[in-house]
Amino acid sequence: MIDANRPELTSWLSVSQDSDFPIQNLPFGVFSTPSLPAVCGTRVGDFAVDLDALQRLGYLEGLGLPDGLFAQDHLNAFIACGKKTWSDVRLRLSQILRSESSFPLEKNREHQNQCVHEQGAVRMHLPARIGDYTDFYASREHATNVGKMFRDPENALLPNWLHLPVGYHGRASTLVVSGTDIYRPNGQRKGPNDPAPVFGPSVKMDFELEVGFLTGQGPEMGDWISTKVAEDYIFGLVLFNDWSARDLQQWEYVPLGPFLGKNFASSMSPWVVTLEALESFRTDGPLQSPEPLPYLHQPKNSHINLNLEVALAPRGEEETVISRTNFSTMYWSMAQQLAHHTCNGCAIKAGDLLASGTISGATPDSFGSLLELSWNGTQPLQLKNGTERRFLDDGDTLILRGHAAHSGIRIGFGEVSGTLLPAKAWTA
Repeated sequence: MIDANRPELTSWLSVSQDSDFPIQNLPFGVFSTPSLPAVCGTRVGDFAVDLDALQRLGYLEGLGLPDGLFAQDHLNAFIACGKKTWSDVRLRLSQILRSESSFPLEKNREHQNQCVHEQGAVRMHLPARIGDYTDFYASREHATNVGKMFRDPENALLPNWLHLPVGYHGRASTLVVSGTDIYRPNGQRKGPNDPAPVFGPSVKMDFELEVGFLTGQGPEMGDWISTKVAEDYIFGLVLFNDWSARDLQQWEYVPLGPFLGKNFASSMSPWVVTLEALESFRTDGPLQSPEPLPYLHQPKNSHINLNLEVALAPRGEEETVISRTNFSTMYWSMAQQLAHHTCNGCAIKAGDLLASGTISGATPDSFGSLLELSWNGTQPLQLKNGTERRFLDDGDTLILRGHAAHSGIRIGFGEVSGTLLPAKAWTA
């Protein structure tokens, strides 16, 4: 048992029973206040804790941390310190914030005023400067559904799919933190009966329910990361919405894959939940057949039993939960994704983002995109307010949530949300 994960631990900070952020979580993120520039922090219950202030006040002494490590608007420098430092800092935070702590913060009001902020009073930022972003296509159910819709239903999976984690390189410049509004993108589209393509706003706007992970500093270019050590390079997980313009994507993707249909926006949750915090929620993934090549072999318990849901809220209306699924259904694990990504010598840097691709379960209510939930618009969804959705309307807000739970412990991510705004007018 990892000491910071012990289920009997409680915090002297108030934590509600259904909180995603008990003391056993201790995620990492970046926040600011009107009087405080962006700094690195952690969260317990409804409180954000300033790690830079803790370090300046001496609470992190003895951990060998460089000065000013957390006085930055990104976690990259901390992530680059490596797995042992991530674990050491998380344990020290647990010792500081747990009930009956031997550290004086619980009783020192002056220090609390410098370190502890109500979550509602802070502004969250992207947790890392993400230099590179890769999106995978790792759900067998999702890939099968798409293959049935657009190719041969009897041969829905392409020949390579069961042999390697399929992926593509996305665009890091338009990754945004939860709560950021998203403009409907413009681009070319061509319907099956249209004589020629037209330019204009996407009419098939969609979401994709994904889980991403931030990487540690990898080996030199030319080396690779094996599945045996891959998790040593996984700093933590985030919820991820890879917004998608299906009509733009369908017209452009042959032969090189996603481009304008994907690169206009992707939203991620602000708190990074460490892989260490999720250790007790490990489970086996689906049976892989045919057996992967040796470089993709992996130990058991390589997946995380993480409950996921998607809600859609029309402007000014009550939300409707439109999907529930689980991260453990993914065919290709995070370790396999990272091993395949680097097997050709590709360099991985601290703070790079790898995303799972759409997470869909086996039943229609567990699909991770409107493309599947409405079966490309042929089976509209019914919302609580009586309206229907085939794809997203302007003013719709998408909310993704996720948590792992057992034995009275709940480790969650909060949420990642975004509201779709009308397209900006294009002018020559």
